[in-house]
Amino acid sequence: MIRWIIKLLLNAAALLLISSWFQSIQVSSYGIAVWAALILGIVNSLIRPVLTFFTLPLTILTLGLFWFVINAITFSLTAFFIRGFEVGPWPDNIGIVIVASALMSLFGWLIDWAIRKTQK
Repeated sequence: MIRWIIKLLLNAAALLLISSWFQSIQVSSYGIAVWAALILGIVNSLIRPVLTFFTLPLTILTLGLFWFVINAITFSLTAFFIRGFEVGPWPDNIGIVIVASALMSLFGWLIDWAIRKTQK
């Protein structure tokens, strides 16, 4: 349970860091970032597999690049659910959202790796 809380708090910090890099992505406070990290985890656990399944032919056709669009959709869906977490206007900021969601995935992977590494 402690590991899960640490990962949640680190993911929230990563979200705050990403929001400081991109002007259109705004997180109003660390508490909002924690909620957004929690909801992003839930969305990635429940909705992302469904999106991945239904867009599998398109992902194969684009040699896996459509995965970035799926990440952007789940990132934006999280922003839709959380007041205080904004990604800007959706069609105009699709490139920024794709990069930010890819960075969030990278940070999440690094956090998982670091937590696993410290347990051994």
